[in-house]
Amino acid sequence: MNEKDTHYCVTYRDPKDAKNVQLKAKTIKDSNLGLSFIFISDFIFSSGANSKIIDPNEEKLKNSLKETKGLHLSIYSVIMIEEIGNNHNGLHFEKDKGKILVLPSDNGQHL
Repeated sequence: MNEKDTHYCVTYRDPKDAKNVQLKAKTIKDSNLGLSFIFISDFIFSSGANSKIIDPNEEKLKNSLKETKGLHLSIYSVIMIEEIGNNHNGLHFEKDKGKILVLPSDNGQHL
């Protein structure tokens, strides 16, 4: 991978074992599962065939994702998304509802 290529480093809490996982990927977009999910694909693993250094955690993740096309992660399990590279344009979602106005509650009083 070229140093100028943009990619994402996603840190999330794995629901299977409740451990924090760091995953590198080229693509993050809306998930077709709904608004509270993101889709991560095109995984990047730095310990390739030519690498002399092997990270056991990365190898474990690589093996667990070897037949996975992409991950649909709940936004509630995502801790951080870091965009890396010189040509980044920011992360934009088509179904972003960030402009929704949430009115304050009326202290539990019902009409």
